[in-house]
Amino acid sequence: MIYLITNRKLIPDGNIFRVVEESVNAGIDAVILREKDLGYDELYSMAKKIKSITDKKNIPLIINNNLCVAKDLQCHGFHIGFNLINDSLPKFNGITGISVHSVKEAVAAQNLGADYILAGHIFSTDCKKDLKPRGLKFIEEIKKNIDIPVIAIGGITKYNIKSVYEAGANGTAIMSNIMKSNNILKTVKELQKIP
Repeated sequence: MIYLITNRKLIPDGNIFRVVEESVNAGIDAVILREKDLGYDELYSMAKKIKSITDKKNIPLIINNNLCVAKDLQCHGFHIGFNLINDSLPKFNGITGISVHSVKEAVAAQNLGADYILAGHIFSTDCKKDLKPRGLKFIEEIKKNIDIPVIAIGGITKYNIKSVYEAGANGTAIMSNIMKSNNILKTVKELQKIP
């Protein structure tokens, strides 16, 4: 299972709609729209266009951190960082995911009612240059403690994706590898080939 996480600033030509469409056509399983710098109006407009792309292939669109956009567009999912949760998950009629950075957060996310977690970062990545990666043991430890799906994130490529699944991950979340690709179909197909 491959989740595409967007970051339009990494796209060489800046065309997020092209990247999402090519990724959806290549067979990714979900899109997490993660454009943190956009306000409601800009994000709503972008999400509406992206939803028209994902809906054609019945691919879930998950909105990162903007609950109003997720609700107003009746998106499939809402995603939030663990650090942004108070005592309970926001009310949302769809799947809810939480980003976690420790086993304790993973257990708490499950107890809060999350449908899945994003766990990372697993390998070194440009997005988190100053932070040490948590490694494959992090996935193994989380899987021992929770039952909901664990989606691994951070520095995942065709060269290490097999080890991520072997550690117990239910899926992977990919940003840079797809956003920067000049052949998205090839990139996605290589990620889908688990040797």
